[in-house]
Amino acid sequence: MTSPPFFFLKAPFLFFHRFFSKKFRRAMAAVHRKHQKQPSPTKLPVNGDGKVMIFNVEEGLLKPSSPYFFSYFMLVAFEASGLLRATALLMLYPLIRLVGQELGLKIMVMISFFGVKKESFRVGSSVLPKFFLNDVGLEAFEALRKGKKRIGFSNVFPQVMIESFLRDYLEVEEVVGRELKVFCGYFVGLMDEKVKVSSLLNLINHAQEEEEESDAFDKNGNFIGICGSQKAYDFQLLSPICNEIYTVSEAEKKRWKQLPKDKFPKPLVFHDGRLALNPTPFDTFTLFIWLPFAPVLAFIRIFAYMCLPRTLSYPISALSGLTVTVSNPITKTKSNNNNNQGLLYVCNHRTLLDPLYISGALEISKPTAVTYSLSPISEFLSPIRTVRLTRNRDKDAALMAQLLSKGDGNLIVCPEGTTCREPYLLRFSPLFTEISTKIVPVANDTHVTMFYGTTASGFKCFDPFFFLMNPKPCYVIKRLDMVDGSLLFGSSKDDQNCPSRFDVANFVQNEIGKALRFECTKLTRRDKYLILAGNEGIVHSK
Repeated sequence: MTSPPFFFLKAPFLFFHRFFSKKFRRAMAAVHRKHQKQPSPTKLPVNGDGKVMIFNVEEGLLKPSSPYFFSYFMLVAFEASGLLRATALLMLYPLIRLVGQELGLKIMVMISFFGVKKESFRVGSSVLPKFFLNDVGLEAFEALRKGKKRIGFSNVFPQVMIESFLRDYLEVEEVVGRELKVFCGYFVGLMDEKVKVSSLLNLINHAQEEEEESDAFDKNGNFIGICGSQKAYDFQLLSPICNEIYTVSEAEKKRWKQLPKDKFPKPLVFHDGRLALNPTPFDTFTLFIWLPFAPVLAFIRIFAYMCLPRTLSYPISALSGLTVTVSNPITKTKSNNNNNQGLLYVCNHRTLLDPLYISGALEISKPTAVTYSLSPISEFLSPIRTVRLTRNRDKDAALMAQLLSKGDGNLIVCPEGTTCREPYLLRFSPLFTEISTKIVPVANDTHVTMFYGTTASGFKCFDPFFFLMNPKPCYVIKRLDMVDGSLLFGSSKDDQNCPSRFDVANFVQNEIGKALRFECTKLTRRDKYLILAGNEGIVHSK
C-alpha cells in the first residue's frame, strides 16, 4: 500500500502541534491561576517537606497594614538620630498620607536614614525585632513553619530593617528587601525600586544549591507563594515562580492572633532603645505632648527622694504616679552574722535605681551598692554609698569582704552584672557566695509605659531620668527568705559531695526566678553587649 503524498509532512505537523499546544496549555493555566480565587495560607497542607515558602513580609506575615508602617520608621528616626528627626517625621505624616504609599515611603526613608552612618546602624538588630515580633500573626507563622525553607521579601522595608528580625528570630533562611544607597559610608536616604523577579530567582538558586544533597528537598522546584491580593505587585512577582499562590485578605489579617512569646523560635531576651511604646501616629503625638512635662516630673521625684524625709517623699512619689509594691518588708533589719557582719542582699538587675528602691523599701540601714560601671553623674547624685568593682576577681572579693566585715553597713549586689528588660534572669556571678554565708535574695521587677530606663548603646547617665520620666513607673520588690550558704555547703567546704559556689549562685538565681516567674538563663553581660552594641560592654577607665 502506497503512502499518501502528504505523509512526509505528518511528523513535523505533529511536533509543532504538541509544542504549541503545550505552551498554550501552560499559558492558559497561568491565566486561570492568576484569576481564580486563591486559597488562604491557613489552607496549606500539613506536610510541607521539600517545599520552599516565598512570602511577602508586610502582606503575608505582619498583622498591621498600611498606612504606611509609620511606627517602624519612627523607631528608626527616634533611636538612630534623636528627637529632631522624629519631630520632622511626625509633622510630615499628613503629607505622607496625602501623596500615596510609594512616594510616602520614600519620604519616610529619606527622613529616617539620611546622614546615618551605615557601620554604626544597629536599630535593625537591637530595636526593631521586638516590635516586629509583637506584630507577627500566629496563623501566618504556623503556615510558614510547614515549609522546608523560607524566603522572605519586602517591597516596603529596606533590607537593613528586616534582615536581623527574620534571620535571627524567625529562622528565615533568605531575605531580600529594598537596598539603601550609601555614599562615603553614610545612608543618603534613597532606596532601590521594588524587588524584581531576578532577585527572587537568585535566592531560589542559592536555596537549591544548599539543599542539593537533601532527599527531602524537591529538586524540581516546588515553590509556594504567600502574598496579598491578586491585584498587588507581589502577586504578579510570584506568579511566574510559584506552583501555588496563597493570598491574605485584609479581613483575614484582622482575625489573626498575636504570636505568643512561648512560640518564638528564638526567645527575645535582649533589646535596646528608649521607646517602650509602639510609636503609632497617635501614640507618638501623645508622647510629644508629654515630653515638656516629663523632665519636670522626674526632677520632682528626685528631689523628693534625696532631700525630703521618707514620711514626705513616699506620699509625694505616690501622688506623682510612681508606685512601689513591697512583699514581706522588714522594717528593722539587724545583722545576725558572726563577727557582727552586715547582711549581703543579692538582687536581680532591672535598672540603675535597684539599690535605691531596695534599700528604701526594705529600710536597710547604711546600704552600700557595689557596681561594675557607673557614670560619675550617677555616683554624684546617688543618695546611698556606691563602690566600684574592678572586674579583678581577687581584688573585688577582698574589697567586698572588707566592706561587709565592718559591721556598720549592708551590701547590695547585682550578680547579673547588667540589666535585662524581659522576664529572664542572666547568669549569676558566683563571687557573692565567697563573701558571706548569710545571703538575702531580693526579687525586683519594673514596669514602664513610655521610656525604658536602661540602654546598651546610649548614654547610661540618663537611664534613671528616662525611668522617672514615665507617667506611671512601677517597682515591685519581694524580699525572700535568707539563704544560709554554710548549710548548702554542708559541714565542710572540702567535702567533694557538697555543692560548689556555682551551685549556691544557681540556687539563689532559681529562687529569684520562681518569685518573679522569670526564666533562668546562662547568658551573660558579654552576650548582651555583643548582640546589642557589637562590643563586650567593658569600659576602660583611666
